Amino acid sequence: MGINIAMSFSTANPMLMIIDLQNAIDDISWGVRNNSDAEENIATLLSRWRELTLPILHVKHMSTDPSSTYYPGKSGNDFKTEVEPKSDEQVLEKGTNSAFIGTGLDEILREKEISELVITGVVTNNSVEATARMAGNLGYKTTVVSDATFTFGQKDFSGQFHAADVVHNMSLSNLDGEYASVLTSHDVYQLSGSLT
Repeated sequence: MGINIAMSFSTANPMLMIIDLQNAIDDISWGVRNNSDAEENIATLLSRWRELTLPILHVKHMSTDPSSTYYPGKSGNDFKTEVEPKSDEQVLEKGTNSAFIGTGLDEILREKEISELVITGVVTNNSVEATARMAGNLGYKTTVVSDATFTFGQKDFSGQFHAADVVHNMSLSNLDGEYASVLTSHDVYQLSGSLT
């Protein structure tokens, strides 16, 4: 997979988005995941963004399906401890896969004059991909962090099972170049040096 690495961020205030990183994602019903270090990588970027006082958005999935591990009132709805928002950090609740649907996110970003997004979280081929696609189509410069996202194995339309790494890499391939740039957390951390 080709990495489109820029020399620096194109704006002084890229927003770090952490999508749906809630306890729900640890439920055994999801199956076998990839990127076991994703939470640590996200926490490292979150710490860096806090250090640089850059904008941060915690996206919280609020499922309308009572059987979902993300359903409000269940312990799964709570943020994972590694990324627990601080009191002054914005939390955006969503009910669909894309963080832009029914949330006013586009208006929030434009009001804050934010035009660049760094996307982390779960699930790579679901909410991450849906949000990144919309972000790219709406004109935001978007980066998806390859090792700060993860997914699970699943069957394709013909019934053949694919391991989580395969699903993850195919999703990133769908995004890279057309909707977003795909970088590692190390690359993003290094690029943040241009913002100091």
